[in-house]
Amino acid sequence: MVRLAAILREETERLRPGDRLPSSREIIRLHGVSPVTVSRALGRLAAEGRVVTRPGSGTYVAHRPARADGPADFSWQTVALGDRVVDDTGVSGLLTPPPDGVVPLTGGYLNPALRPSKALNAAATRALRRPDVWALPPLTGLTELRGWFAREAGGDITPSDVLVVSGGQSALTHALRALAAPGTPVLVETPAYPGALAAARAAGLRATAVPMDRDGVRPELLAEAFAVTGARVFLCQPTLHNPTGATLTRERREQVLAVARAAGAFVIEDDYARYFTSAPVPPPLVALDAHGTVVHVNSLSKVLAPSMRVAGVIARGPAAHRIRASRLVDSFFVARPLQETALEFVSSGAWPRHLSALGTELTARRNALAAAVTARVPAADIHLVPRGGLHLWVRLPQDLDEETVVEEARRQGVLVSPGRIYYPAEPPGPRIRLTHVAAAHLPELAEGVRRLALAVERVNSTAGAPSNPV
Repeated sequence: MVRLAAILREETERLRPGDRLPSSREIIRLHGVSPVTVSRALGRLAAEGRVVTRPGSGTYVAHRPARADGPADFSWQTVALGDRVVDDTGVSGLLTPPPDGVVPLTGGYLNPALRPSKALNAAATRALRRPDVWALPPLTGLTELRGWFAREAGGDITPSDVLVVSGGQSALTHALRALAAPGTPVLVETPAYPGALAAARAAGLRATAVPMDRDGVRPELLAEAFAVTGARVFLCQPTLHNPTGATLTRERREQVLAVARAAGAFVIEDDYARYFTSAPVPPPLVALDAHGTVVHVNSLSKVLAPSMRVAGVIARGPAAHRIRASRLVDSFFVARPLQETALEFVSSGAWPRHLSALGTELTARRNALAAAVTARVPAADIHLVPRGGLHLWVRLPQDLDEETVVEEARRQGVLVSPGRIYYPAEPPGPRIRLTHVAAAHLPELAEGVRRLALAVERVNSTAGAPSNPV
């Protein structure tokens, strides 16, 4: 049948639409096949849209729709979709791997050399041996894993306060959607993490900036912003803020909570950097909160590996129910094998060993990056050398065009993050964020800064500004 169908298929290609194929009797006589074989072959061609059978008349070559000469026209979708645009430009650039030979001074995930890959593989192997690893997990997450997240947060947090979700970005998205209605304002630090800004915009929220200094958000301006906007949500990173590296003092944390309580507002605490500190920091806001003001997010993706999409969201009261409902209708639950693997890893000796080794390496990288920038790019001004973290926030001379510097750096073979993507409104001047964890090792980090220095020097020369020695 297959051979006969191929022969008849070739014949339909030679004939014109509407031409009649030989009758079944003729096909049987010409090819020496049975009536059943002919019927099946013609049935296959009919299913392919090549022929059409007219009872009592015969089988004819089908009319094929004319193909457009140009590319497909998708313009109709513009009208159908309307203006519900989701802008992913600030996020996609941070997640795109660099081309070969290009030094990454951008991104937010550990270089493969810094990941505990062998220990993660071992944890995954142990997890897959668990008897119910492919069964439906508890909808809020494995009880033991929720207990671990609760202990990490401290205070009076219990496992029942924790919801396991698919990574920190998912946690922010669900929290924003659950706590604020579309069209309402949400307060954010400025500058702010681009992923949070994108999530707020995708939820239909208006991100309103609250200024910071070297010690983090300014409580008096936060109170003013609540009063002026009527916002009911403040999104912040109190520890090693991305991108500035600022860490709120204990006093300011208590002031932020008092301001939010007075405004009847929630604080979403993105605690993404809790495992990247090189010096003691105050307890998380959620550990100081007794009234359900804080929704706390702790993710394992950055400290372990990008595909470890496991995070814990801590919320209490009706807000917790709304966030859980949002996650449930969106994705049901986090895959149990991934939860089991995370639990195996953080419950093993590999977890403290990884944190210790990582802390030593991150301190060395931060110091090397800061020293290299100071020596090779003296025109740049480092906002502060943070007590840990993954980044340095750098101010460029006011007469340099930020976009030109970023593009010239790319041409020189180094990727840096443009400062503009960190602002919900107009930036105050040219800024770039430099990351030290994506490079393979310290020599590559130094090479990246050398290329950046060359880019700044060339932009300086083109702009007619006095050149700085490199």
